[in-house]
Amino acid sequence: MKEKKVYEKAYKNQEFLNSPEGRSIRILSEFLEPKTRFEKNKIYDTIVIFGSARFKSKAEAADAYNLVKELDPETTPDFPSRLKQAKSALNMSKYYEDAVELSRMLTEWSLNLPADQNRFIICSGGGPGIMEASNKGAQIAGGMSAGLNISLPFEQFINEYVTPGLKFEFHYFFMRKFWFMYLAKGLIVFPGGFGTMDEFFETLTLLQTGKIQNYMKVIVYDEKYWRRIINFDALIEEGVINDKDMDLFRFCDTPLEAFKEITAHFEAYSLSHNANKKSITL
Repeated sequence: MKEKKVYEKAYKNQEFLNSPEGRSIRILSEFLEPKTRFEKNKIYDTIVIFGSARFKSKAEAADAYNLVKELDPETTPDFPSRLKQAKSALNMSKYYEDAVELSRMLTEWSLNLPADQNRFIICSGGGPGIMEASNKGAQIAGGMSAGLNISLPFEQFINEYVTPGLKFEFHYFFMRKFWFMYLAKGLIVFPGGFGTMDEFFETLTLLQTGKIQNYMKVIVYDEKYWRRIINFDALIEEGVINDKDMDLFRFCDTPLEAFKEITAHFEAYSLSHNANKKSITL
């Protein structure tokens, strides 16, 4: 009897799936696979927290600062710059601690909501810094949190505080951004660099142009920092934005202030109305 030859199915052909011709399938997978997991975990909506990946906890930053201080200035040519950087990292660690506290408060609040879905789940980029702090605060409160990580040529790994089953790994930045926004009812922007500003301004663009159709609340954390980094008044003066565009977000300077602002907004709009699950148009 002649042996039947078995041919490889197209959906098992890794060479094809990883080829340029298979790109549309990979993109679709990064839409459908997260959708399936969010639905499985009954996640109705999220609070997305952005911020620098470089910030350390206060304890870690203090240890690093003390190590630099112990160096001999005479035998360490770059001692002044290293000490300055370590001192700056220690000062900036306050944002890490504030993100932990705010995430904890929001998670405890959400856990007490009477709902059969998981509401207002903390969602971060899944990496270190403010992302780690956000997931850590949720874990301290006993709640779940999501981490939308991105594969990069340099180190970025999903932090240990993301809930198992909600650790996502993306190849495409635009699909990762889609999932940041699609379920989001709130966005909190901590101090950060290029990546944070990219995500912040893209959200403002979606709000300004009406692509985000629900009542999303945007909190910008630490007004002094952001007004020093971005000259909002100059943008208004030059006519490239309007006064009313500043109403797209609200500055807050403490975890308690941000907590009160965002939960009051949710109670007024997301909880008292039958809000649409979708936050952006398709």
